[in-house]
Amino acid sequence: MSFTRRGVLGAALGGATVLASGYRPAFAQAAPIKVGILHSLSGTMAISETTLKDVMLMLIEQQNAKGGLLGRKLEAVVVDPASNWPLFAEKARELISKEKVSSVFGCWTSVSRKSVLPVFKELNNILFYPVQYEGEESERNVFYTGAAPNQQAIPAVDYLMSKDGGEAKRWVLAGTDYVYPRTTNKILEAYLISKGVAPADIMINYTPFGHSDWQTIVSDIKKFGSAGKKTAVVSTINGDANVPFYKELGNQGIKATDIPVVAFSVGEEELAGIDTKPLLGHLAAWNYFQSVKDPANEAFIKAWKAYKKSDKAVTNDPMEAHVIGFNMWVKAVEKVGTVDIDKVIDALPGITAPNLTGGVSTMLPNHHITKPVLIGEVRADGQFDVVWQTKGLVAGDAWTDHLPGSKDLEADWVTLKCGNYNTVLKKCG
Repeated sequence: MSFTRRGVLGAALGGATVLASGYRPAFAQAAPIKVGILHSLSGTMAISETTLKDVMLMLIEQQNAKGGLLGRKLEAVVVDPASNWPLFAEKARELISKEKVSSVFGCWTSVSRKSVLPVFKELNNILFYPVQYEGEESERNVFYTGAAPNQQAIPAVDYLMSKDGGEAKRWVLAGTDYVYPRTTNKILEAYLISKGVAPADIMINYTPFGHSDWQTIVSDIKKFGSAGKKTAVVSTINGDANVPFYKELGNQGIKATDIPVVAFSVGEEELAGIDTKPLLGHLAAWNYFQSVKDPANEAFIKAWKAYKKSDKAVTNDPMEAHVIGFNMWVKAVEKVGTVDIDKVIDALPGITAPNLTGGVSTMLPNHHITKPVLIGEVRADGQFDVVWQTKGLVAGDAWTDHLPGSKDLEADWVTLKCGNYNTVLKKCG
């Protein structure tokens, strides 16, 4: 593992040196390999997705500085679906049919991913999806480099139930009103009840994207938490609605020591440039934090700040997921010697790539990856102190064990060639 980390460190620094010198390798006369980037650069999700576009541009630039791929230059094709879910499908079709991209890195919300799935299946292309999501899915054309519920949501609840996490007894499941929060909360509700939590001790609330008036909801949370039992909030609130939500918690005097909030969609990028006083001590569950001390991470942070020409530039978990996914794609293409979609899809399971926390992630037959799970506490500088983490890497589950319709399903695109094989009925759904 130390060899792998040194390799990553050397590659990152080597790429930065080549770029700084102004050297550009001579590419063959063959046409460039186009890579699609499908992230919202405007609208409510731009606060989270713009950085993912930028990190992809940096990775492509670094790869070109190292000689490109198969002797050909990589060319980024960027589109803006503008936080408009139907537009994601339209832009995906444009990337695949018109621009002839070899693969696409993109989407944040599950509703945007669901929107583009039919397009990727119809036109047979590859989507690398870099964000935590609700699971309950495994598609042949999608590789999920973000966390499944067993790699984020379930461990976060386990932590809050533990002595170190405050031994929470009452739960507020607060989310944005779309598929990811609703499905994740459905899983969490079933999990909490299986752990002996009474249904009356679970409060569930949903708000629209971009919601800004949190006074009544926070007041309800405060009242719910005053029943004499330790209460915790599990937040699947997405996008810029997080800013007024945490501000209102502060306005109503709700401190992390009273009612801790663990967020699944708030990272370093969302905290950058906002007042973190209302968030101090609150938590986030991710598979990566910028504050992790590791040579590979330090090299990545240095390269990112140089690329952005800003010492204030921050890194975050979905960025690391794109780093892992991009490096896996490069290795798979190099392995088969082509960007042929079917050959690359078949080559990806089993491919490994270093993560930025000191381990090596593997692409599994279910098209999910292995990842560590970390719980971080918000600091005044917008970074996180890691207060808990798994001892090793956790394999992502496509289907949860906590819902009746899912516990018998298995995803395996290598042996079973199926994303929802029913182990009881012995057939693909």
